[in-house]
Amino acid sequence: MQLNSLVPRAKRRLSVAVGRGGKRGKTSGHGGKGQTARAGHKIRPEARDLIKKLPKRRGHGKNRSRTVRMDKTNVSAVNIAALEMAYNAGETVSPASLLAKGLVRRAKGRAPAVKILGTGALTKALTVKNCALSAVARAAILGAGGTHNA
Repeated sequence: MQLNSLVPRAKRRLSVAVGRGGKRGKTSGHGGKGQTARAGHKIRPEARDLIKKLPKRRGHGKNRSRTVRMDKTNVSAVNIAALEMAYNAGETVSPASLLAKGLVRRAKGRAPAVKILGTGALTKALTVKNCALSAVARAAILGAGGTHNA
């Protein structure tokens, strides 16, 4: 038997290569050895304290419920002046009809929540369905002979 004829019994198992680039820069998320592995290199405590105070992800900290509201519904506002121009007397105003006439845009793929505001004048009797109304808009629509069904 000679050294060049020796063969290992088990197959050689290589460990996974880490820290070889990628999207995380220099050490690829595997840190540095020791105090960043450089003689004389010190991280000053006051700088470290400043870094620790910076928020890692804004809106995901202690008061996340106050800063990020996932359940918030965006309401599309439409003025009475726009209804006056787009609708004829006796027509029904609904989120779907407002979408069809191009007065509001789709929200999450469907007709949005709509609130009608009181800017402008209304002379036509309109039936309003499934829309929220401001106090001024409600008075104007009822004053023009229209109705509101929530």
